[in-house]
Amino acid sequence: MKKADIVVVGGSAAGLTAAMTARRHYPEKATLLVRRERQVLIPCGIPYIFGTVGSAEKNMMPDSILDREGIELLIAEVGGIEREGGLLRTDAGDVGYDRLIIATGSLPSMPPIPGAETGPVFPILKDAAHLQDIQRRLRGARDVVVIGGGFIGIECADEIRKTGDTRITVVEIEPRCLSASYDDEFCAEAEAVLRSRGILIRTSTRVRRIDGGERPASVILSDGTTLRADVIIVGTGSVANVRLAREAGLRIGAGGAIEVDRTMRTSDPRIFACGDCAEKVSFFGGRRSDLKLASIATLEGRIAGANLYDVTRENPGTVGVWSTALGDFALGTAGLTESMAVEWGYEPVAATVEGANRHPAGMPGGAMTRMKLVFGAGSGVLLGGQVRGNDAAGEMINAIAACVQKRMTVEDIATFQMGTHPALTASPVAYPLVQAAELAIATMRRAAARRPGGRR
Repeated sequence: MKKADIVVVGGSAAGLTAAMTARRHYPEKATLLVRRERQVLIPCGIPYIFGTVGSAEKNMMPDSILDREGIELLIAEVGGIEREGGLLRTDAGDVGYDRLIIATGSLPSMPPIPGAETGPVFPILKDAAHLQDIQRRLRGARDVVVIGGGFIGIECADEIRKTGDTRITVVEIEPRCLSASYDDEFCAEAEAVLRSRGILIRTSTRVRRIDGGERPASVILSDGTTLRADVIIVGTGSVANVRLAREAGLRIGAGGAIEVDRTMRTSDPRIFACGDCAEKVSFFGGRRSDLKLASIATLEGRIAGANLYDVTRENPGTVGVWSTALGDFALGTAGLTESMAVEWGYEPVAATVEGANRHPAGMPGGAMTRMKLVFGAGSGVLLGGQVRGNDAAGEMINAIAACVQKRMTVEDIATFQMGTHPALTASPVAYPLVQAAELAIATMRRAAARRPGGRR
């Protein structure tokens, strides 16, 4: 029987990060990572297999990092956990552990569409062979229907469009694509970019059924429209993969993921969980969060790996930081959008600025950038922000995320000391983070002046 002090089940973002962190915090402990895949896909890179990257083989996490960190690897299917004896049952033999981290990720959620089982319907699985099969089906396909207008759906649609003259239609049940992630004005811009790239968009409708008995299949929408489809891609979210945990008797939370505390410990004191399989709470008020992002998974992996024998870290809650790109057009969100803030019971004050991200604007890499910041009206604390621009938006949104996590106020941001350079940033005179804060302050002062007894 194989034994290790620390055993991690799952080799994607959360599991790999947890194993690395455990080795760094407890170098005297033997660490073993168990996974079923020979090679692990980079999750966020999956849509780009269909266009920019070109193949699943070019979108793999390198195993060299395991050797460098001194982490042993076992390729095996885990059949169960015997908690009392500290054992994993695998098809390569039993594995003994002292501490266990479960990082089994998530599985695609499939909407209950009649006929989906008979048509050329493909969820986006984190499986190289499955993705290669989709690529084969796409060769020569004239019509592709993408169900779901979130990140996965629009990125897959955009990448498939790059490979030829395929007619692609995105079907989204909400009034806007990306509406769960951005305010309406940002969603409208993203849709305009998709349409300019030749992608058709059908919003405020759902797929009623799929007639897949003949090729091509027919996708019948709730508004009565019928779409021809050689390939149907499903990108409608995911659910936590909790089979191992449930069968082992670990508590499962109300959201269907493994219940954990702020240290990522499960109901068993020797077992931790992190990533998509673990229950999450929001940074904003501690309510349950359904977000599943690689950035969250790696945060939780760093917390779980550090706390195995000595609690040194706690999870502050899920802020939610993400970005997406369609060609040179990029969008990012950190924390709450204005519409989220209203939905969650906040009284938000929002300010939007737009300008060049270089000075002068004609410098290489220059692009018009829009930034929207959302503050609490009473506290002045930054609740979130959004950015639209070119590839610089990715790091701009990370700066906003840092401000959110430190609960900076509108005055803190208005007096933010930034470093600028003509070839790298916006002008110090018109730095968007500061300008948006100043506009928000002006809005708050006007609102205060209108109140009875307010100073005019």
